[in-house]
Order: sequence, then C-alpha cells, then structure tokens
Amino acid sequence: MSKPGKKLKFEQAMERLDAIVEAMESGQIGIEESIAKYEEAMRLAADCREILDEAEQRIKKIQQDATGRLRTEPFEPEPAAPADDENAE
Repeated sequence: MSKPGKKLKFEQAMERLDAIVEAMESGQIGIEESIAKYEEAMRLAADCREILDEAEQRIKKIQQDATGRLRTEPFEPEPAAPADDENAE
C-alpha cells in the first residue's frame, strides 16, 4: 500500500490502481481488505486527477499561436478516429 504523504508518479499510481482492481475482482480477498483497497484506490484516483489537472494547466501555459506569441486556451484533444480493424478484409 502507498504511504500517506508520499505521492506516486502518475504511471505508478495507475499500475497500483490496476493491481487493486484485479485483487478486488478476483473475489479472493475479504470484505475488510476490499474496503481498505477501495479507500486506497480512491486516494490514488484523486492523486491521478490532480496530476492530470496540473498537466493540463501547464499545456495551457505553453501553447503558442502562429506568430509565436504565447496564448492560453483550454486543451482539447482531437477526437480519436474510429477503428476500422473489424471491417478490414
């Protein structure tokens, strides 16, 4: 379990979240341990949201327009293209 006060890097937190979900879905842990893991997962999810929010703010600060002037705009990722793998022959 992660120590209180020590934040993991985003990738480490996501790996830990995956491990928690896997343990809970296995059905081989008791109710008390499931509750403890759920609480840890909620803390990790909040940490991940905070990291992503900070990254978004950094992106807003460094975007430039065509003239090279820095500007602040909300970051909106381009929509993902639909996967055509299923229909490929």
